Amino acid sequence: MNLKNMREITDIKKLNIDKSWSLFLDRDGVINKRLMADYVKSVDEFEFLPGVPEAFKKFSDVFGKIFVITNQRGIAVEIMTEQDLESVHNFMVDGIKKFGGRIDKIYFCPHDRDENCGCRKPDIGSALKAQQDFPEVDFNKSIMVGDTSPDIQFGQNAGMYTIKVTTKETEIFSVSSLAELADIL
Repeated sequence: MNLKNMREITDIKKLNIDKSWSLFLDRDGVINKRLMADYVKSVDEFEFLPGVPEAFKKFSDVFGKIFVITNQRGIAVEIMTEQDLESVHNFMVDGIKKFGGRIDKIYFCPHDRDENCGCRKPDIGSALKAQQDFPEVDFNKSIMVGDTSPDIQFGQNAGMYTIKVTTKETEIFSVSSLAELADIL
């Protein structure tokens, strides 16, 4: 871990988050229920975590840009197709829109772990693509929310603030859900 890039949050309110900030979110385990030892391959398998669609309304009011960054190895191992993933993502976006929220763009890595593609978290290729697509994105004014070490490393590698979604106490700033984060904001 590159300690130089660690951006610890001690009090999120002191960051003075406004529309110049960007929010980066992992998907499985953060937005929707994670399927252990499996992949969300269809709309039928996608289940929002409690309070998540409502949380996106708050995030949309606060953040200038909202991105989902997700590793989707299931495509590489041919358990699902990009079309399957697109259907799941359309369903997710529609569910969030119903509550007044938004996602500006979803970036996914379809590659396997050993492909050295640069877009698989913790590599920051997806963050750089978001910055290319939206030049106003400033990683110094960005927060990455994830539930796994690669998610947090991704944010740290890009120089973002990081928040871990976990039910365990940790030494880093963490929340139990996106709904809790929305309440704090």
